[in-house]
Amino acid sequence: MIEDASPLPLHESDGTTPAPVVAAQVRAELARAAPAWQPEFPDAIGFTMFDSPSSEDGTVTVLLPQEAIERAPSQALVRIRSRDGRSYLGAVVAGPFAEPDGMRADSPLLIMTVTQGGIFTPPHHGRVQVELLGEEQDGVLVPPRLRPLPQSPVWTLSAAESARVLRLGGEIQLGTVVGQEQLTVGVPALRKDVLPRHLAILGTTGGGKSTTVARLVAEAQRAGFAVILLDVEGEYTFLHEPTADPRMCRALAQRGLAPTGVPNVTLYHLVNRDTANPDHPQRCAFALQFARLSPYATVELLELTEPQSQRFFQAYDLGKQLLREFGIFPAPNDPRQEQLALEVDEFERGYPRLELLFFTDLVGACLAVANKLDESWRPRHPRLKPENARKRVLELVQALKPSHPNSWGALLGRLNLLHRLKAFDQPDGAPMSYKRLLRAGHVSVIDLSDTGSPVLSNLVIADVLHGVQEAREEEYTAFERQRRQDGPTGAPPPVLIIIEEAHEFLSRERAAQMEVLFQQVTRIARRGRKRWLGLVFVTQLPQHLPPQLFGLVNSYILHKITDPRVADDLRRTVSGIDPALWQRLPTLAPGQAIVAFPHLARPLLAAIDPTPAQLRLID
Repeated sequence: MIEDASPLPLHESDGTTPAPVVAAQVRAELARAAPAWQPEFPDAIGFTMFDSPSSEDGTVTVLLPQEAIERAPSQALVRIRSRDGRSYLGAVVAGPFAEPDGMRADSPLLIMTVTQGGIFTPPHHGRVQVELLGEEQDGVLVPPRLRPLPQSPVWTLSAAESARVLRLGGEIQLGTVVGQEQLTVGVPALRKDVLPRHLAILGTTGGGKSTTVARLVAEAQRAGFAVILLDVEGEYTFLHEPTADPRMCRALAQRGLAPTGVPNVTLYHLVNRDTANPDHPQRCAFALQFARLSPYATVELLELTEPQSQRFFQAYDLGKQLLREFGIFPAPNDPRQEQLALEVDEFERGYPRLELLFFTDLVGACLAVANKLDESWRPRHPRLKPENARKRVLELVQALKPSHPNSWGALLGRLNLLHRLKAFDQPDGAPMSYKRLLRAGHVSVIDLSDTGSPVLSNLVIADVLHGVQEAREEEYTAFERQRRQDGPTGAPPPVLIIIEEAHEFLSRERAAQMEVLFQQVTRIARRGRKRWLGLVFVTQLPQHLPPQLFGLVNSYILHKITDPRVADDLRRTVSGIDPALWQRLPTLAPGQAIVAFPHLARPLLAAIDPTPAQLRLID
């Protein structure tokens, strides 16, 4: 060996070179050859991979070193700096998957190693599939024309930038993005293209719909909405109280929230019907007015046959004639009432002052005449009991020459059923004041849990929808008149109407027989978009909703749905949701939901925040 001038001895006594000397020589040699290696992009989490025959347009594969796998969770936003100078934004739609370095994950050697306890497992890397959201050009996201080149560096976006790109901001906070709990999903309260364009909350029992509804009610009330909740089962009759459910309390604590009741809640229920919460501090009984119900919608909701419908309208016309003759409506020498009688649109509402008992007595008179039992007919309505009134009714009915007593009897049975419920035209129950329902920051829960009849519940829902829409039109007419006279002024508050168990109100099976009712809902929905009146349809059976209803809905909150046929139908209806999210729909945990709103850059899988208010448990 050639000796050098190093002060260290190059040989031990046995002729070997000491290890420190060798190490020093190697370091010196490396330093003279080149500086220490540094990665080109030290803060990148990974790099794009080459394409394969299975690659799809709009997505790229990104490989991650082992230590960066946790930095690319599902739904994370990433920025890709392509080697050709272009910049792309994307979202993780699949993965992260862990793959071994240098061998296949299903190789026999690796399978044997893992099953034996993983003593000699090889190092691994991560793989994610990224969907391209667009190409960044001068701060604007445009559709990508090219794909990022292979081996382009990838970075994750910060929480603040991710929220900006996804457009998560909004006064109504629903929950957090699954996998990125620092991101809160918000819904803007003052954008006319969001909540006034109507919402559907869908999912199977136990998926978390009730919690989502309660959360939406609390947040909308806090944002100044007037909220009207049509509660078919009485689940929301305790919203004014803070939750006492231990699971909800723990979940609230994890989110840094406290149990609290919803303020300014009024509980409405039908007169002579019980409520699920008789101790509610703000409880109000109301009665339905038969005169407010459109006769065409009533025929549909009563599910009358064609012959029964014909007899219904025969009796209805007779009722209008008698109201005029008896001076009930229009009143004699009252031009205003005369004009109102001429302008009544019976597709929208009924004939003024026509009561259910009055109308039922007329149908009973028609049945008696059809059975040739004229003298046995005895009316129950006070205005028809006098002998001269009874005789006049029989005269008019005999002129109609009613026949087919079976149809008249079936119609009378339906009307008597409604009358026995004692919910119509009751002296001890005031009519619903729809203007009171439209107060800013107020929640009106209409408890229908004790109606005793789905038909009655649906009549209440139809009446509330039409009554609120009429009151809203009056509010906006007055507001616009005042604005023209006095200049800018405060607009009426936004309104949210939530219809629970919507499939019982608007049924796919009866869609063809409910044309008038559906047209009413359609008119309310379309007019509501201009008047800040939003509808929310909630159901556990979306397959029973008519397809036309989904044409009115612009936003969706989808909880767990296990029926593949229902999921396929929704997939054809709701656009923009990633295939990976659709695949997760049957396995979503309670409280998780796919959230699709028009203000969001893309649909997201969210964990809905627990409700701070008390829900009534339904067995």
